[in-house]
Amino acid sequence: MSKAPLYVRIERELRARLAGARPGDTVPAESVLATEFGVARMTVRAALNALESDGLIERIQGRGTFVRQRPEPRAAGTLMSFHDQVRGWGRTPRSRLLEGEVRAASAAEAAALGLTSAAPRVVSIARVRLADDVPLAVEYACFPAHLSALLDLDLEAGSLHHALHGLGLRPTLGSSTLTAQRAGADGERLHVPADEPLLVETRLIVDQHSAPLEHTVSRYVGARYDLRVTFDVRPPGTDVRPPGTGESR
Repeated sequence: MSKAPLYVRIERELRARLAGARPGDTVPAESVLATEFGVARMTVRAALNALESDGLIERIQGRGTFVRQRPEPRAAGTLMSFHDQVRGWGRTPRSRLLEGEVRAASAAEAAALGLTSAAPRVVSIARVRLADDVPLAVEYACFPAHLSALLDLDLEAGSLHHALHGLGLRPTLGSSTLTAQRAGADGERLHVPADEPLLVETRLIVDQHSAPLEHTVSRYVGARYDLRVTFDVRPPGTDVRPPGTGESR
């Protein structure tokens, strides 16, 4: 028998039901669910609070609780600004600024951005990214230090990619690595437990001159954000070693 708390088990059951529901469908009232599951209303309320935090349902005062439109997955091979992406979902983008400063670069940041000075520095911007006040990710972005004008922008309501275009820089190509990590200290910022697994995307973007422009680590709540990956299938026995490598002689 599962040792998970009652409200967690109810949340999981409701989450499974929501997977087959349509946006706008009515979610049964707390009293109805409490009777169905044989628990107190406060237990059902805790389960619904978790689903609401993940953006799966919305409560409208005087009307009830409804299934919310789940965001369309982002194609992993395409990157658009978070601002434009959230607006495309019909939701309101917002950011909460955690850090905006010029600071010493870490070894990984310096290597990614091709910084070769003895004491490299970067423009560091850390933000919680939200859609309709639901936190989706914590984003840690850094740029070469000569782009310190980015710090003069409204970093909570504006788009960094729009600002880069305004500075004559066009993000053009990028590469990213996807991993999974515990939320840790970001759990509180994302309203999830510290041991919640997050989808972590580490990416590097270059400008129209192929110069490194942005190194960003985005830590997404998996239940609130999807990536869609398109891939080819190689025949069995295909050599997967990088080009130019061979057997040792």
